[in-house]
Amino acid sequence: MDLSLYLQPLSIFIEAIICTIAIAISVVKKKMYGWFIALTFGIYVVYDIVAFMDASLSPSVVAIIFLIATLSMLYVVWILYCEK
Repeated sequence: MDLSLYLQPLSIFIEAIICTIAIAISVVKKKMYGWFIALTFGIYVVYDIVAFMDASLSPSVVAIIFLIATLSMLYVVWILYCEK
């Protein structure tokens, strides 16, 4: 039994929940950084679904989307650090 066949979909599901909660942070709590968290985890969801389905993405595309996700989270942690 390949445990990854069960753990990867579970991980994708949890990433989607995080993305949904982040959108709620943006809409309900009116916190702009929620959109950036949602962007980051939305990217993770798409990437992980593509990887799980054995589809391939160009290495350049992967590098760009992970750079966007990383910059998004950098912004979030900076904003949270600077919050009073």
